[in-house]
Amino acid sequence: MEAAALSARSRGAAAGRLVLRRIGFAVPVLVVVAFGVFLLAAASPFDPVDQYYGVRIFNASAADVARVRAELGLDEPVLAQFWHWATGLLGGDLGVSRSMRQPVAQVVAERLPWTMLLAATGLVLAVLIALALGTVAAWRQGGWADRLVTATGHALEGVPPFVLALLAIAVFALGLGWLPVAGLTDAGQDPTFGQVAEHLALPALVLGVSQSPWLVLHVRQSMLAALSEDHVTGARARGLAESVVVLRHALPTALLPFVTLIGARVPELVTGAVLVEEVFSWPGLAAAVVTAATAVDYPLLAVVTLVATAAVLLGSLLADVAALLLDPRVAADG
Repeated sequence: MEAAALSARSRGAAAGRLVLRRIGFAVPVLVVVAFGVFLLAAASPFDPVDQYYGVRIFNASAADVARVRAELGLDEPVLAQFWHWATGLLGGDLGVSRSMRQPVAQVVAERLPWTMLLAATGLVLAVLIALALGTVAAWRQGGWADRLVTATGHALEGVPPFVLALLAIAVFALGLGWLPVAGLTDAGQDPTFGQVAEHLALPALVLGVSQSPWLVLHVRQSMLAALSEDHVTGARARGLAESVVVLRHALPTALLPFVTLIGARVPELVTGAVLVEEVFSWPGLAAAVVTAATAVDYPLLAVVTLVATAAVLLGSLLADVAALLLDPRVAADG
Protein backbone atom coordinates (compact mmCIF):
# COMPACT_ATOMS: atom_id res chain seq x y z
CA MET A 1 0.00 0.00 0.00
CA GLU A 2 2.85 2.37 0.96
CA ALA A 3 4.73 1.52 -2.25
CA ALA A 4 1.59 2.28 -4.26
CA ALA A 5 1.22 5.66 -2.51
CA LEU A 6 4.88 6.51 -3.21
CA SER A 7 4.43 5.52 -6.84
CA ALA A 8 1.30 7.69 -7.13
CA ARG A 9 3.16 10.69 -5.61
CA SER A 10 6.10 10.09 -7.93
CA ARG A 11 3.87 10.02 -11.00
CA GLY A 12 2.04 13.11 -9.76
CA ALA A 13 5.36 14.94 -9.43
CA ALA A 14 6.37 13.76 -12.92
CA ALA A 15 3.05 15.07 -14.27
CA GLY A 16 3.72 18.44 -12.59
CA ARG A 17 7.16 18.67 -14.20
CA LEU A 18 5.62 17.72 -17.54
CA VAL A 19 3.07 20.54 -17.23
CA LEU A 20 5.79 23.09 -16.45
CA ARG A 21 7.94 21.95 -19.40
CA ARG A 22 4.98 22.12 -21.78
CA ILE A 23 4.05 25.61 -20.58
CA GLY A 24 7.63 26.72 -21.20
CA PHE A 25 7.44 25.17 -24.67
CA ALA A 26 4.03 26.71 -25.42
CA VAL A 27 5.14 30.33 -24.94
CA PRO A 28 7.62 30.47 -27.87
CA VAL A 29 5.22 28.42 -30.01
CA LEU A 30 2.43 30.95 -29.48
CA VAL A 31 4.80 33.85 -30.22
CA VAL A 32 5.95 32.22 -33.48
CA VAL A 33 2.35 31.46 -34.51
CA ALA A 34 1.22 35.04 -33.83
CA PHE A 35 4.18 36.51 -35.70
CA GLY A 36 3.43 34.14 -38.58
CA VAL A 37 -0.06 35.63 -38.84
CA PHE A 38 1.42 39.11 -39.20
CA LEU A 39 3.92 37.89 -41.82
CA LEU A 40 1.04 36.40 -43.80
CA ALA A 41 -0.82 39.67 -43.41
CA ALA A 42 2.11 41.56 -44.90
CA ALA A 43 2.34 39.09 -47.80
CA SER A 44 -1.41 39.07 -48.47
CA PRO A 45 -2.51 40.55 -51.82
CA PHE A 46 -5.60 42.02 -50.13
CA ASP A 47 -5.57 45.57 -48.75
CA PRO A 48 -7.13 45.85 -45.27
CA VAL A 49 -8.16 49.44 -46.09
CA ASP A 50 -10.30 48.20 -49.00
CA GLN A 51 -11.97 45.70 -46.68
CA TYR A 52 -12.38 48.40 -44.01
CA TYR A 53 -14.20 50.76 -46.38
CA GLY A 54 -16.06 48.15 -48.46
CA VAL A 55 -17.94 49.73 -51.39
CA ARG A 56 -17.41 53.17 -49.80
CA ILE A 57 -13.78 53.02 -50.95
CA PHE A 58 -14.92 54.35 -54.36
CA ASN A 59 -16.17 57.57 -52.73
CA ALA A 60 -13.30 58.01 -50.27
CA SER A 61 -10.65 60.65 -50.96
CA ALA A 62 -6.95 59.83 -51.05
CA ALA A 63 -6.47 61.87 -47.87
CA ASP A 64 -9.13 59.86 -46.03
CA VAL A 65 -7.60 56.57 -47.19
CA ALA A 66 -4.14 57.73 -46.06
CA ARG A 67 -5.53 58.81 -42.69
CA VAL A 68 -7.25 55.46 -42.09
CA ARG A 69 -4.12 53.60 -43.18
CA ALA A 70 -2.08 55.59 -40.66
CA GLU A 71 -4.67 55.07 -37.89
CA LEU A 72 -4.61 51.32 -38.49
CA GLY A 73 -0.80 51.31 -38.45
CA LEU A 74 -0.60 49.72 -41.89
CA ASP A 75 2.28 51.94 -43.01
CA GLU A 76 4.55 50.60 -40.28
CA PRO A 77 6.94 47.65 -40.83
CA VAL A 78 5.45 44.27 -39.96
CA LEU A 79 7.79 43.88 -36.98
CA ALA A 80 6.58 47.21 -35.55
CA GLN A 81 2.94 46.21 -36.09
CA PHE A 82 3.56 42.91 -34.30
CA TRP A 83 5.36 44.67 -31.44
CA HIS A 84 2.49 47.13 -30.89
CA TRP A 85 -0.01 44.28 -30.98
CA ALA A 86 2.03 42.03 -28.64
CA THR A 87 2.64 44.79 -26.06
CA GLY A 88 -1.06 45.67 -26.15
CA LEU A 89 -1.92 41.98 -25.66
CA LEU A 90 0.35 41.76 -22.61
CA GLY A 91 -1.40 44.84 -21.23
CA GLY A 92 -4.83 43.29 -21.73
CA ASP A 93 -5.69 45.18 -24.92
CA LEU A 94 -6.56 42.71 -27.70
CA GLY A 95 -7.27 45.45 -30.22
CA VAL A 96 -10.40 46.22 -32.24
CA SER A 97 -11.92 43.91 -34.84
CA ARG A 98 -12.33 45.77 -38.14
CA SER A 99 -14.90 43.32 -39.51
CA MET A 100 -17.02 43.01 -36.35
CA ARG A 101 -16.67 46.69 -35.38
CA GLN A 102 -16.15 45.53 -31.79
CA PRO A 103 -13.22 45.09 -29.39
CA VAL A 104 -11.60 41.72 -30.04
CA ALA A 105 -11.99 40.82 -26.35
CA GLN A 106 -15.76 41.30 -26.67
CA VAL A 107 -15.91 39.16 -29.82
CA VAL A 108 -14.00 36.36 -28.07
CA ALA A 109 -16.08 36.60 -24.88
CA GLU A 110 -19.37 36.42 -26.82
CA ARG A 111 -18.40 33.58 -29.18
CA LEU A 112 -15.95 31.33 -27.34
CA PRO A 113 -18.59 29.75 -25.01
CA TRP A 114 -20.69 28.64 -28.02
CA THR A 115 -17.64 27.10 -29.71
CA MET A 116 -16.68 25.28 -26.51
CA LEU A 117 -20.26 23.97 -26.17
CA LEU A 118 -20.30 22.67 -29.75
CA ALA A 119 -16.79 21.17 -29.62
CA ALA A 120 -17.34 19.52 -26.22
CA THR A 121 -20.70 18.02 -27.26
CA GLY A 122 -19.25 16.80 -30.56
CA LEU A 123 -16.25 15.25 -28.81
CA VAL A 124 -18.45 13.47 -26.25
CA LEU A 125 -20.63 12.05 -29.05
CA ALA A 126 -17.53 10.93 -30.99
CA VAL A 127 -16.12 9.16 -27.91
CA LEU A 128 -19.44 7.41 -27.15
CA ILE A 129 -19.81 6.30 -30.78
CA ALA A 130 -16.20 5.04 -30.84
CA LEU A 131 -16.49 3.08 -27.59
CA ALA A 132 -19.79 1.46 -28.56
CA LEU A 133 -19.03 0.56 -32.18
CA GLY A 134 -15.33 -0.20 -31.67
CA THR A 135 -16.07 -2.59 -28.80
CA VAL A 136 -18.86 -4.38 -30.71
CA ALA A 137 -16.67 -4.71 -33.83
CA ALA A 138 -13.78 -6.24 -31.88
CA TRP A 139 -16.11 -8.45 -29.85
CA ARG A 140 -17.69 -9.82 -33.03
CA GLN A 141 -14.48 -9.89 -35.09
CA GLY A 142 -15.09 -11.19 -38.60
CA GLY A 143 -18.89 -11.05 -38.25
CA TRP A 144 -21.32 -8.82 -40.15
CA ALA A 145 -21.23 -6.15 -37.43
CA ASP A 146 -17.42 -5.99 -37.60
CA ARG A 147 -17.43 -5.77 -41.40
CA LEU A 148 -20.14 -3.08 -41.40
CA VAL A 149 -18.41 -0.93 -38.75
CA THR A 150 -14.96 -1.29 -40.33
CA ALA A 151 -16.16 -0.54 -43.86
CA THR A 152 -18.22 2.46 -42.72
CA GLY A 153 -15.29 3.79 -40.67
CA HIS A 154 -12.87 3.60 -43.61
CA ALA A 155 -15.46 5.19 -45.92
CA LEU A 156 -16.15 8.11 -43.54
CA GLU A 157 -12.43 8.82 -43.10
CA GLY A 158 -12.38 10.47 -46.53
CA VAL A 159 -15.64 12.42 -46.23
CA PRO A 160 -15.16 16.12 -45.31
CA PRO A 161 -17.31 17.45 -42.43
CA PHE A 162 -19.10 19.95 -44.68
CA VAL A 163 -20.36 17.08 -46.89
CA LEU A 164 -21.78 15.34 -43.83
CA ALA A 165 -23.30 18.66 -42.73
CA LEU A 166 -25.06 19.21 -46.06
CA LEU A 167 -26.29 15.59 -46.09
CA ALA A 168 -27.61 15.92 -42.52
CA ILE A 169 -29.43 19.15 -43.40
CA ALA A 170 -31.01 17.49 -46.45
CA VAL A 171 -32.22 14.45 -44.47
CA PHE A 172 -33.02 15.63 -40.92
CA ALA A 173 -33.90 19.30 -41.49
CA LEU A 174 -35.35 19.61 -44.98
CA GLY A 175 -36.51 16.01 -45.58
CA LEU A 176 -37.85 14.83 -42.23
CA GLY A 177 -38.21 18.25 -40.59
CA TRP A 178 -37.02 16.91 -37.22
CA LEU A 179 -34.39 19.58 -36.49
CA PRO A 180 -33.80 23.24 -37.44
CA VAL A 181 -31.47 24.03 -40.33
CA ALA A 182 -29.16 26.62 -38.75
CA GLY A 183 -28.62 29.32 -36.15
CA LEU A 184 -28.56 29.34 -32.36
CA THR A 185 -32.32 29.80 -31.91
CA ASP A 186 -35.45 30.28 -33.98
CA ALA A 187 -35.90 33.80 -35.39
CA GLY A 188 -36.77 36.27 -32.63
CA GLN A 189 -36.43 33.73 -29.81
CA ASP A 190 -34.22 34.07 -26.73
CA PRO A 191 -31.38 31.53 -26.28
CA THR A 192 -33.18 29.29 -23.76
CA PHE A 193 -31.95 25.78 -22.93
CA GLY A 194 -34.58 24.15 -25.13
CA GLN A 195 -33.92 26.42 -28.10
CA VAL A 196 -30.13 26.01 -27.91
CA ALA A 197 -30.35 22.24 -27.41
CA GLU A 198 -32.65 21.87 -30.42
CA HIS A 199 -30.33 23.89 -32.67
CA LEU A 200 -27.18 22.28 -31.24
CA ALA A 201 -28.28 18.69 -31.94
CA LEU A 202 -27.59 18.57 -35.68
CA PRO A 203 -24.21 20.41 -35.81
CA ALA A 204 -22.94 18.50 -32.75
CA LEU A 205 -24.03 15.19 -34.30
CA VAL A 206 -22.28 16.05 -37.57
CA LEU A 207 -19.11 17.11 -35.74
CA GLY A 208 -19.17 13.96 -33.60
CA VAL A 209 -19.73 11.60 -36.55
CA SER A 210 -17.02 13.33 -38.62
CA GLN A 211 -14.48 12.80 -35.81
CA SER A 212 -15.51 9.23 -34.94
CA PRO A 213 -14.02 7.03 -37.76
CA TRP A 214 -10.42 7.22 -36.52
CA LEU A 215 -11.55 6.70 -32.93
CA VAL A 216 -13.78 3.72 -33.82
CA LEU A 217 -11.03 1.96 -35.77
CA HIS A 218 -8.50 2.67 -33.01
CA VAL A 219 -10.78 1.29 -30.28
CA ARG A 220 -11.41 -1.81 -32.39
CA GLN A 221 -7.68 -2.41 -32.87
CA SER A 222 -6.89 -1.76 -29.21
CA MET A 223 -9.69 -4.10 -28.12
CA LEU A 224 -8.39 -6.88 -30.39
CA ALA A 225 -4.94 -6.51 -28.81
CA ALA A 226 -6.43 -6.45 -25.31
CA LEU A 227 -8.55 -9.54 -25.96
CA SER A 228 -5.38 -11.53 -26.73
CA GLU A 229 -3.55 -10.54 -23.52
CA ASP A 230 -2.86 -13.08 -20.77
CA HIS A 231 -5.14 -11.57 -18.12
CA VAL A 232 -8.09 -11.71 -20.52
CA THR A 233 -7.28 -15.32 -21.45
CA GLY A 234 -7.09 -16.10 -17.73
CA ALA A 235 -10.48 -14.51 -17.14
CA ARG A 236 -12.01 -16.69 -19.85
CA ALA A 237 -10.29 -19.77 -18.37
CA ARG A 238 -11.96 -19.01 -15.03
CA GLY A 239 -15.33 -19.35 -16.75
CA LEU A 240 -16.41 -15.70 -16.54
CA ALA A 241 -19.21 -14.56 -18.82
CA GLU A 242 -18.00 -13.15 -22.15
CA SER A 243 -19.62 -9.76 -21.43
CA VAL A 244 -17.65 -9.54 -18.16
CA VAL A 245 -14.42 -10.52 -19.91
CA VAL A 246 -14.89 -7.87 -22.61
CA LEU A 247 -16.24 -4.97 -20.56
CA ARG A 248 -14.34 -5.41 -17.27
CA HIS A 249 -11.04 -6.95 -18.37
CA ALA A 250 -10.36 -6.04 -22.02
CA LEU A 251 -12.01 -2.61 -22.34
CA PRO A 252 -10.07 -0.87 -19.49
CA THR A 253 -6.78 -2.01 -21.06
CA ALA A 254 -7.85 -0.71 -24.47
CA LEU A 255 -8.82 2.69 -23.05
CA LEU A 256 -5.28 3.74 -22.08
CA PRO A 257 -3.97 4.38 -25.63
CA PHE A 258 -7.42 5.74 -26.54
CA VAL A 259 -6.96 8.62 -24.08
CA THR A 260 -3.79 9.71 -25.88
CA LEU A 261 -5.51 9.50 -29.27
CA ILE A 262 -8.31 11.83 -28.11
CA GLY A 263 -5.73 14.52 -27.37
CA ALA A 264 -4.11 13.99 -30.77
CA ARG A 265 -7.49 14.53 -32.46
CA VAL A 266 -7.94 18.06 -31.04
CA PRO A 267 -6.47 19.78 -34.16
CA GLU A 268 -8.96 17.88 -36.35
CA LEU A 269 -11.74 18.80 -33.93
CA VAL A 270 -10.86 22.50 -34.22
CA THR A 271 -10.76 22.29 -38.03
CA GLY A 272 -14.04 20.39 -38.11
CA ALA A 273 -15.67 22.96 -35.82
CA VAL A 274 -14.70 25.75 -38.25
CA LEU A 275 -16.45 23.99 -41.15
CA VAL A 276 -19.50 22.90 -39.13
CA GLU A 277 -20.04 26.35 -37.60
CA GLU A 278 -19.88 27.95 -41.03
CA VAL A 279 -22.40 25.55 -42.59
CA PHE A 280 -24.87 25.76 -39.69
CA SER A 281 -24.37 29.51 -39.05
CA TRP A 282 -23.42 28.65 -35.47
CA PRO A 283 -22.33 31.90 -33.75
CA GLY A 284 -19.05 30.53 -32.40
CA LEU A 285 -15.46 31.67 -32.49
CA ALA A 286 -14.50 29.26 -35.26
CA ALA A 287 -16.89 30.98 -37.65
CA ALA A 288 -15.15 34.27 -36.81
CA VAL A 289 -11.98 32.80 -38.37
CA VAL A 290 -13.64 32.77 -41.77
CA THR A 291 -15.05 36.26 -41.30
CA ALA A 292 -11.67 37.63 -40.14
CA ALA A 293 -9.78 35.97 -42.99
CA THR A 294 -12.13 37.14 -45.74
CA ALA A 295 -12.22 40.68 -44.30
CA VAL A 296 -8.42 40.80 -43.75
CA ASP A 297 -9.19 41.47 -40.09
CA TYR A 298 -5.78 40.55 -38.70
CA PRO A 299 -6.24 41.80 -35.09
CA LEU A 300 -9.12 39.33 -34.72
CA LEU A 301 -7.46 36.61 -36.82
CA ALA A 302 -4.28 36.71 -34.72
CA VAL A 303 -6.19 36.30 -31.44
CA VAL A 304 -8.45 33.55 -32.81
CA THR A 305 -5.40 31.71 -34.16
CA LEU A 306 -3.74 31.96 -30.74
CA VAL A 307 -6.88 30.58 -29.06
CA ALA A 308 -7.00 27.64 -31.50
CA THR A 309 -3.28 26.94 -31.03
CA ALA A 310 -3.64 27.09 -27.26
CA ALA A 311 -6.57 24.63 -27.46
CA VAL A 312 -4.46 22.18 -29.46
CA LEU A 313 -1.52 22.44 -27.03
CA LEU A 314 -3.84 22.09 -24.03
CA GLY A 315 -5.58 19.02 -25.50
CA SER A 316 -2.24 17.34 -26.15
CA LEU A 317 -1.03 18.17 -22.64
CA LEU A 318 -4.17 16.83 -20.93
CA ALA A 319 -3.96 13.59 -22.94
CA ASP A 320 -0.29 13.08 -22.01
CA VAL A 321 -0.91 13.85 -18.34
CA ALA A 322 -3.85 11.42 -18.26
CA ALA A 323 -1.77 8.68 -19.90
CA LEU A 324 1.11 9.33 -17.46
CA LEU A 325 -1.15 9.11 -14.43
CA LEU A 326 -3.20 6.11 -15.60
CA ASP A 327 -0.58 3.88 -17.25
CA PRO A 328 2.50 2.88 -15.17
CA ARG A 329 4.28 1.85 -18.40
CA VAL A 330 4.30 5.46 -19.70
CA ALA A 331 7.29 7.63 -18.80
CA ALA A 332 7.31 11.44 -18.85
CA ASP A 333 9.13 12.86 -21.85
CA GLY A 334 12.34 14.76 -21.40
